Amino acid sequence: MLALVDANSFYVSCQQVFEPRLRGKPVVVLSNNDGCIVSRSAEAKALGVPMGAPWHQVRAEARKLGVIAFSSHYPLYADMSHRLMSTLARFAPKQEIYSIDECFLDVSGMDDLPELGQEIRQTVLQWTGLPVGVGFGPSKTLAKLANLYAKREAQNQGVFTLNPAHEAHRRLIQHSPAEWVWGIGRRLAARLRLDGLQTVGDLLAADSAWLRRRYGVVVQQTVLELHGQPCQMLVHQQQDKQQIISTRSFGRSVFELAELEQAVSSYLARACHKLRQQHSLAGGLAVYLRTNPHLEHPQYSNSQYHCLHNASDDILQLTRHALQLVRQLYRPGYAYAKAGVMLLDLRPQHAHQPDLLAESPQSPRREVLNQVLDQINQQWGRSTIHLATDTPNPSWHMRQTHLSPGWTTQWTDMPKAS
Repeated sequence: MLALVDANSFYVSCQQVFEPRLRGKPVVVLSNNDGCIVSRSAEAKALGVPMGAPWHQVRAEARKLGVIAFSSHYPLYADMSHRLMSTLARFAPKQEIYSIDECFLDVSGMDDLPELGQEIRQTVLQWTGLPVGVGFGPSKTLAKLANLYAKREAQNQGVFTLNPAHEAHRRLIQHSPAEWVWGIGRRLAARLRLDGLQTVGDLLAADSAWLRRRYGVVVQQTVLELHGQPCQMLVHQQQDKQQIISTRSFGRSVFELAELEQAVSSYLARACHKLRQQHSLAGGLAVYLRTNPHLEHPQYSNSQYHCLHNASDDILQLTRHALQLVRQLYRPGYAYAKAGVMLLDLRPQHAHQPDLLAESPQSPRREVLNQVLDQINQQWGRSTIHLATDTPNPSWHMRQTHLSPGWTTQWTDMPKAS
């Protein structure tokens, strides 16, 4: 048996933890550059504030309704996610962290799941301040569906156990829309409707072999999981990333090469830190630039790739190659809106074999330098020490006009009790 635990309106809940005045009020959190609504409180949902709506289109009406908006504060959300996952890990021997605000727990052999679910909710609320929902099921897909029922129906009090062998539960899920099922998005649901598969009951009644021929093995496995047959095992050990991407939209249009070099250097520093955290080396890197396709300006978009004969995690070497790529890509006269860096062909440090015919592999002194950079930034905060090309707080930085204090991630923002 598996449990799926996830936080309610995670970004908004993180804001409400440190500002109790926000509880019971319509609150939304915006995406990068205060672009779109990406998280809503229950009160904002009740007012009809649409998810994903561009903030500049709904801002005037939302303010009339008393909606309070915040810019995304990712360092705060990452720290709260770490606290949430650490708290949940104590309830089961195996945990799979699925996203920033949800995880699966292996609760096989545990008794009285409804009581366990309530204990999880109360403990997380007391230790972190975050409200969560808990769904139990014999497969990941059923646990996700149970979590949905736990949140939708008030009488479930945030906890629901779904057992397909139980007749009442089978009747319950049979009438649920197919798009409620994990992995069935709007486009796939539209295709399913054309074949007369509108509800979970329709999917359960469909022939498994036909589903595989028509929609592929993933849909077939999803339906098998709805029958209670696990097809996706719990991945309780974090898998290394196969590629690392660091990209942001600019807070304003960027025209100068020097500013693009600053941006790419900044993004590469973040990517290199993640690369060293998982003890990997990059065999290549790519850089891309693009203008804003939604504006009536001359458009330009391009990318360049550089192959490293000796894979590396050295920020100096990788920055040198990245800046060369930026200079090759740059075309004057365009209003650039976004840049990005991708570290590719990742491989474990311990399994790397240097190329005898290529340039000299990374020196031990350079490895020590990178470790010291990481330790200083880990202890004193991101970008405490950085390359000269990585300018902190540049004018093109992401727009965050509604940013809250960092609360747990900045010493100066730490809450004070009086």
